[in-house]
Amino acid sequence: MRILIIEDNNALCEMVTFHLTQEGYTVDTCTDGDDGLHWARQQAHGLILLDRMLPVMNGISVLKRLREEGVSTPVLILTALGTIQERVEGLDAGADDYLVKPFAVEELLARVRAMCRRPQKIDLVGLITIADVTFDAARSSLLGKLGVCRLSARELRLAEVLFQNINQTIPRSILLSRVWGPDAGVEESNLESYIYFLRRHLLAVGSNLRIKTMRGVGYMLEVPDV
Repeated sequence: MRILIIEDNNALCEMVTFHLTQEGYTVDTCTDGDDGLHWARQQAHGLILLDRMLPVMNGISVLKRLREEGVSTPVLILTALGTIQERVEGLDAGADDYLVKPFAVEELLARVRAMCRRPQKIDLVGLITIADVTFDAARSSLLGKLGVCRLSARELRLAEVLFQNINQTIPRSILLSRVWGPDAGVEESNLESYIYFLRRHLLAVGSNLRIKTMRGVGYMLEVPDV
């Protein structure tokens, strides 16, 4: 499983990363709320460890934004604020669990294991219309001025990520995790193939949207200048 840590204490972040990695998890880290919100929106992680006190945007604000946007990734809040009122605020904002600092590594790992055992529900978006094309998750299709094109299951997952993040560069690691799963050992050539298929589908329905290759990083679904 891939875990996202949003924590501005570098020493704590490195320690938690080390122990999670030893347990076999893949870990991504960021140190402020704004970056954390961006990474969490990609929904490429099975679990988020979220510090409450963060620069730029605090953890509660990050969590509220994610839940308002429909991101349901489980969140474990890590915080030095441990009063009943503060715990209630975090849980009401959408947290799934709460761990007060300082904590024992063994307890953190136990809570992570427990949360990872919970069944995950993955909901596709509905209709997204961008410029001259509509992405329809329910019907697994793209609709444009030249007609409708059906998408395979993997094409559907890939299109979903790109359409949800229009004009944003999506790292290859995020796309691989979202389309094939966080634990799948998939070669990047597979991703390149499905990018090619999706580009052909966009052309087939008459869309001018472009999937740009961001060299060394990933891909972007771009609305061309009119």
